[in-house]
Amino acid sequence: MKSQSEIEAIRKQAEPDLLKLPGVTGVDTGPKVVNGQPTAQTAIRIYVDKKSDVPAEQQIPKEIDGVPTDVIERRFVLH
Repeated sequence: MKSQSEIEAIRKQAEPDLLKLPGVTGVDTGPKVVNGQPTAQTAIRIYVDKKSDVPAEQQIPKEIDGVPTDVIERRFVLH
């Protein structure tokens, strides 16, 4: 199991490439959510405007360097 600092380092390294993918609006780390419930597993969370079918070369990987990913549909609005 990776430490929080290892997960953060992996996220920071992957973030520029993730933000280049269509629809990706943000990246952070936090609990992976399964069936609407947070789990004890820390994931790299990728925020998208809308979950949709995308070509294989543009899909977000299920994990990055052994850290699971969690794709979250969320639109950010300035207040």
